[in-house]
Amino acid sequence: MPNFVFLGSLNLMLVVLLGAFGAHGLKARVSAEQLAWWHTGVQYHAWHALGLLGLGLLLLNQPGLTGVKPAGWLLQAGIVVFSGSLYAMTLGAPRWFGAITPIGGLAFIAGWAVLAWATLKIGH
Repeated sequence: MPNFVFLGSLNLMLVVLLGAFGAHGLKARVSAEQLAWWHTGVQYHAWHALGLLGLGLLLLNQPGLTGVKPAGWLLQAGIVVFSGSLYAMTLGAPRWFGAITPIGGLAFIAGWAVLAWATLKIGH
């Protein structure tokens, strides 16, 4: 069974590191637009890492709940693709690289939709 508490915690550690790097290491080296990309990547990374943490806690409480694991992997994929593409562009990847960013956004949307569907019958 995937340990989404671990994965969420690991991602939250990365959020703190990447946020600090953006605030202190990149501020004087990149444009304001690039710094905004970094900030957006960190923000979405943080929200979805918290989602992974919550998902992991849900699985600890309801281990047989189907659909939750795919939701977690979709959220993780969204972090990698959405936030990762913004981080990469900030660090010098070509602007066309941003064309994959919406794919990560779709993974986030799909992950939340799958989780909503999977948890629809809890408590009924």
